[in-house]
Amino acid sequence: MANPPLDQRGSARADQTAHARSVAVVGGGWAGCAAAVELASAGYQVTLLEAARTLGGRARRIDTDQRQLDNGQHILLGAYSATLSLLRRTGIDAAQALLTLPLQMRYPPHSGGMDFVAPRLPAPLHLAVALLRCGGLARTDKLSLARFSSTARWAGWHLHTDCSVSELLARWDQSERLIQLMWRPLCLAALNTAPEQASAQVFLNVLRDSLGASRSASDMLLPRYDLSRLLPEAAANYVSERGGKIRTGASVKALRSIEGRLWQLDISGAAVSGNWSTYFPHVVLATGASQAAGLLHGIGQHDTSVLCQQLTALESSPITTCYLQYAPSLRLEQPFFALLDDAAQQRWGQFVFDRGQLDAQQAGMLAVVISAASAAAALPQDELARAIATQLAETLRLPALLQPLWCKVISEKRATFACTPGLVRPANSTGLGGLLLAGDYTAGDYPATLEGAVRSGLAAARLITGSTV
Repeated sequence: MANPPLDQRGSARADQTAHARSVAVVGGGWAGCAAAVELASAGYQVTLLEAARTLGGRARRIDTDQRQLDNGQHILLGAYSATLSLLRRTGIDAAQALLTLPLQMRYPPHSGGMDFVAPRLPAPLHLAVALLRCGGLARTDKLSLARFSSTARWAGWHLHTDCSVSELLARWDQSERLIQLMWRPLCLAALNTAPEQASAQVFLNVLRDSLGASRSASDMLLPRYDLSRLLPEAAANYVSERGGKIRTGASVKALRSIEGRLWQLDISGAAVSGNWSTYFPHVVLATGASQAAGLLHGIGQHDTSVLCQQLTALESSPITTCYLQYAPSLRLEQPFFALLDDAAQQRWGQFVFDRGQLDAQQAGMLAVVISAASAAAALPQDELARAIATQLAETLRLPALLQPLWCKVISEKRATFACTPGLVRPANSTGLGGLLLAGDYTAGDYPATLEGAVRSGLAAARLITGSTV
């Protein structure tokens, strides 16, 4: 551990063992990794504690009965400046680690969808040309899209009063077909919340920094590396090289304030071979919201009721990814396609990715993503996999897709919080000296994304270091 095992016979011994510039980061997801890197770079002695055996939280590599897979397929955006900067800092070459594609919403040919691809031209010309060239949309649909863009820019991408995405689309006279083919899938992908319940302001924030910014900001970035290699492992190496410690299999069971100067962490798990206590002047809680609430509730010396209420009020929204392995010769016409979903017809898939175009070792593997996946995740896995295989075979007009060699369904039940209008999210500061929160659920412009997690981790760390960068 960062410090030798300690008992609770007063804080004098704790003062001797807790260095003034030592920090515990509790939780090794992307927020925790970002905080640990930022603190290590500022010269702090970092101990990163993760209850699981691997780092990455809800965006990591997992071992299955067939092979190693990501626990969910992700798309990053060129607007993810904090994430891209962090990758560079930890030694990841983004050009190799990510496949860069222009902004697009493309459906398989003959599927009844649209074909929207932004050319590599300066903004906003790239969107205007994409709209003119777009197949599958009538003139009224194109005018509807142009009206949305102009209205959003005129409003400064800001609403005086938040509402649902569906209310906003109706208010701005968006056509039903455009909602079905463009706005609904974008909302699901970005906020993991159905448009009827999703925050229009947060949706506009994402569009502002992608569609409303430079052309490169709207690029879509698909990870070629598995998610653990993409950041968590590189972050762990970065911290270790600067004298930090990485402890997986170390679960923090309780958190206590010692005379307002130190934080006592009670730890158990495989990494500590029993129950240990250790002390730090600074702690970043980078766990999930519910775990953070549990730890904060146990701090008897301080009233954390308001903060705990904010954390427990965040409702979870799941994401399901179905991997289907076919013959290695299978290759889609594009690295990914949007799909027309319809739960009533058991058509669950919203996007399909050709993993072979991202990683040659996964040739013939398709990954199908279902956001806001409560209904799909409730189905038996074999039933859901069959429904998705049927959807793919019919949509792509390839009967062979009915019979995958194997398949694996992975559901992250707490993938994100439901991003609803007017949601009050906790700040990084807890109001308790030396104790910070970090996670994609903390207050900020973005929904629960990798960028949101990274920004939160950096913000929490900078509250400790005093940096304003």
